[in-house]
Amino acid sequence: MPHSISAFQAAYIGIEVLIALVSVPGNVLVIWAVKVNQALRDATFCFIVSLAVADVAVGALVIPLAILINIGPQTYFHTCLMVACPVLILTQSSILALLAIAVDRYLRVKIPLRYKTVVTPRRAAVAIAGCWLLSLVVGLTPLFGWNNLQEVERAWVANGSVGEPVIKCEFEKVISMEYMVYFNFFVWVLPPLLLMVLIYLEVFYLIRKQLSKKVSASSGDPQKYYGKELKIAKSLALILFLFALSWLPLHILNCITLFCPSCHKPSILIYVAIFLTHGNSAMNPIVYAFRIQKFRVTFLKIWNDHFRCQSEPPTDEDLPEDKADD
Repeated sequence: MPHSISAFQAAYIGIEVLIALVSVPGNVLVIWAVKVNQALRDATFCFIVSLAVADVAVGALVIPLAILINIGPQTYFHTCLMVACPVLILTQSSILALLAIAVDRYLRVKIPLRYKTVVTPRRAAVAIAGCWLLSLVVGLTPLFGWNNLQEVERAWVANGSVGEPVIKCEFEKVISMEYMVYFNFFVWVLPPLLLMVLIYLEVFYLIRKQLSKKVSASSGDPQKYYGKELKIAKSLALILFLFALSWLPLHILNCITLFCPSCHKPSILIYVAIFLTHGNSAMNPIVYAFRIQKFRVTFLKIWNDHFRCQSEPPTDEDLPEDKADD
């Protein structure tokens, strides 16, 4: 019997496609801007590029796979498991990249004089590699055995079938809710979220303290330096809010699934929670890149050079002496 797509599923698929169409070009533009503008070649923007790469992959790979899982094709168990794992890897890499950016902004206000000697491009590259390695370990853990294979095999054998189980490919059918709640949420989502709260609070505290004391922290005017850092800190607070808004609903639903199996979860809530997590990848270029003046100038230059065939003259924001402001 052919699989029918419900109205909720159709709406979900449409929204997912829209998110991908916003996320991929937006994050590609971020990477492109860093490539063409020498003023964006420091450790801070290495973390932003890493985040953008993960978000491009979310739009180009995770969302199509999520749509495939949502439709629920008939596949072998391990085939379905391999389709589900990239979702875990790339979403985890986005979380760790956001955390790395938050730590980077903290260091810029905590040790402004020593920042460039402490956060070198080499150390930033090591941190990025570490984030991706951790994401691979977290996302591939279900392939190492923490999955629902035993439950599926018992049902498969009980029906008199032999060989590897063939199932309707759905995320919750192959991925263990114990893994999603105890390991993924309680270890790799909630602690980074709480840590970011503390980091952002400390960033605001340090900036307010320096602005009130007017301690010289750079060769320029400290009011100007910390004033710009305060503006960026507000962007960090917005990222924190969007991160929580995007990720907590789905993980709360996972907790309900694990701790209250008999509780009813409306389909519309599940769909909204899923596309909120993916939508976070479309938000990041807007919140980070578009709030940084040097990015905006570079975006305009790319637009004029490659899409309007009209070059814009350099502006003050492109000058190297402004580099530390972003």
